[in-house]
Amino acid sequence: MFKRRDMLAALAVLTFAGTASAQDAVDVAKAKAEGKVVWYTSTPLPQAQKIVNMFEKEHGIKVELFRSGGSAILRRFQQEHDAGRIAADVLTTSDPAAAAMLARKGVFVAFKAKNFDRIPDAAKDKDGYFIAQRLNLMTNYLRSDKVPAADEPKTWNDLTNPKYKGMLVIGDPSFTSLLVSVVGMMSKERGWGFYEKLRANDTMVVQGNQQASDMLKRGERLIAVGALDSYAAEDRKAGHPMKTLYPSDGVFVIPSPTSVVKGGPNPNAAKLFAEFNISDEVQKMFPADGGFAARGDIAAPAGSPLLSSLKILPVDYDYTEKEAPRIKKRFNEVFQ
Repeated sequence: MFKRRDMLAALAVLTFAGTASAQDAVDVAKAKAEGKVVWYTSTPLPQAQKIVNMFEKEHGIKVELFRSGGSAILRRFQQEHDAGRIAADVLTTSDPAAAAMLARKGVFVAFKAKNFDRIPDAAKDKDGYFIAQRLNLMTNYLRSDKVPAADEPKTWNDLTNPKYKGMLVIGDPSFTSLLVSVVGMMSKERGWGFYEKLRANDTMVVQGNQQASDMLKRGERLIAVGALDSYAAEDRKAGHPMKTLYPSDGVFVIPSPTSVVKGGPNPNAAKLFAEFNISDEVQKMFPADGGFAARGDIAAPAGSPLLSSLKILPVDYDYTEKEAPRIKKRFNEVFQ
């Protein structure tokens, strides 16, 4: 399971080599006979659709995609599972704590796909119950044409300065599971006073990372707080003046676990699709789009710093799993 200290150490020094293990076979003929795989995911929609298109082209197996925010995906999946109705074959979220909890409940199939050993030990379950699809760099970014370099926030606490009033936007942890980790750790280490000060700065709350990006592109807000850097990178690639900030007091790096669901309707296609998510073509897609691949043998995105050069803030996943309902409730109380 994910360990807070182990993960931090692995990411900070880039010790990406995994322990050698046997690869589990996939029955491709049976997967093609099933003909379909159902994927529940919080992967950003443009990337999710690319993965679907590549997989369908390569294997001729249809992917039924349900994409939403990580918290929303987990809520739907758990409601269906509790009702005894397993609709998903593969689950990809950005909540390592929830993945570990579901694995302990026996919800997933142990599966060590091809390239399993190329994922850092800190970003996978040792038995294969989940494995990172990508790494999410959570930080702040802004409209560089609207915020002068001299006025950029250098630390997280700088965001509470009244000069940023009316400029900030943040995602909602009730919709986006990445924010459960960020808000959970920020409130644990700094107290809820940090978010109360953001509220006093008239910070706008939106559903998730896509909506925060849209707010900046339209100029309705100028600084995204605790946001997913790959959106800023994608916006820069499209010609938008977005600048990623790397606070001197640290950033968060959070894996997005993928699991094969036990009892799913298409078990062989599920394994083939889960394996495809850590294939060369998919893993290289993430840095091409400005994000970080899960595999340690894939280079960082162009123009981005190496993870080893950044201060990485620890995430206590045991804490976020236990406290997730309270984190979401308190956040919404603060920003009502």
